[in-house]
Amino acid sequence: MTNKVALVTGAGTGIGKAAALAMLKDGYRVALVGRRKELLDRTAADSGAKDRAMPLPADITQPSEVKRIFARVKEAWGRLDVLFNNAGMGAPAIPMEDLSVEQWKAVLDINLSAMFFCCQEAIRIMKAQEPRGGRIINNGSISAHAPRPYSVPYTATKHAVTGLTKCISLDGRKNDIACGQIDIGNAATEMTERMTKGVPQANGTTMVEPRMDVAHVGSAVLYMANLPLESNVQFMTIMATKMPFVGRG
Repeated sequence: MTNKVALVTGAGTGIGKAAALAMLKDGYRVALVGRRKELLDRTAADSGAKDRAMPLPADITQPSEVKRIFARVKEAWGRLDVLFNNAGMGAPAIPMEDLSVEQWKAVLDINLSAMFFCCQEAIRIMKAQEPRGGRIINNGSISAHAPRPYSVPYTATKHAVTGLTKCISLDGRKNDIACGQIDIGNAATEMTERMTKGVPQANGTTMVEPRMDVAHVGSAVLYMANLPLESNVQFMTIMATKMPFVGRG
């Protein structure tokens, strides 16, 4: 068991929920952040550890909302040991020239700007607390390495997440703040349900892609979170073994 404090964004569903459940099972106190309170409440209830779960509905694309939720965590628990930046979204799978400005900006707002806002607030708490330091884990996705067809906003933001992760790793050293990135391929969530019906491939075909149990992602995030601050998983890729990623496309 641990007395560590974590904050997970996008904690109401999918990967965020799996990571939050893994941390709660391990003894963490976890702030559950997302847009929909009912889903956050369900994560807390499903954990069997509601006394250590704090649902915090918020729109993290708004800096004022980010400041509010981090201040609430500090007020309630006095510190922050782990931030899992997981919240994200994609855009319709259409040619980039057909995307609207609003569709482009919506993906940038949640995948990159919101992550940056959360990192800022986490760093402010982590460098000032005693014991000093903490860990930030960013959800990069396999799209941080290679695109799918018609995925320019998602892929561009996930490549940018890698740059953000590297900058935090460098700049956080002096304050004992470690930062790593988990790149996930085809975890079985609502977001990847379309894989079961067939998705476009680089060669122009459409095929069904294998998926993996999202609980394995939660376990991987927990492993990264539990390392002592002298050690860091800089990048981890966890993926469905037979998905068409490693190869020529």
